[in-house]
Amino acid sequence: MSAELSLAVTQVMKGVVYRDTHEKAWRYLLDLQAQVRDHVAVLGLLLVIDEAEGYAFLRSRPEQEGEEGPPRLIPRRSLSFHVSLLLALLRKRLAEFDARGGDIRLMLTRDQIVEMLAIFLPEGSNEARLVNQVDAHINKVVELGFLRRVTGQDNLFEVRRILKAFVDGQWLAGFEQGLATYAVQLSGTEEKP
Repeated sequence: MSAELSLAVTQVMKGVVYRDTHEKAWRYLLDLQAQVRDHVAVLGLLLVIDEAEGYAFLRSRPEQEGEEGPPRLIPRRSLSFHVSLLLALLRKRLAEFDARGGDIRLMLTRDQIVEMLAIFLPEGSNEARLVNQVDAHINKVVELGFLRRVTGQDNLFEVRRILKAFVDGQWLAGFEQGLATYAVQLSGTEEKP
């Protein structure tokens, strides 16, 4: 295995490879993607590259009916309701941002994220406690790689475009309907037919 292939495979096995932060590994992934695909296929993994958005990652190969696949190398993660909600709200904000055109990086302040999520949290909560809860949700989303803290600005976050690969438009539409119902129930004002 060449040094370039080794770097490309190793980096994508470690996590998401971004064009802007992993320049060398990104270049090798694009140049050697057929070999990388062959290499990871042995492990039951698929290489996903979105050249337009600038990221690449590995996904477990879907199991075929009646086929016993290899053991999962990439564990499934169950997320709390509020982390899922935050991901959906960020994906919605990213879709709105893309529809307006212009800049390619969606940047949000911590206060904007708190404001987005706060309307879905029960009223009457202690505000300091609410902010702490939202901070915990934000930290989890940063840990998952869907938000990135901007260096030197603790309260500024970049919404990573890989979120589009995990929360697609169809799922988002269904989730929006559920959110509207939840928001009405939370406010205690049921819509009249």
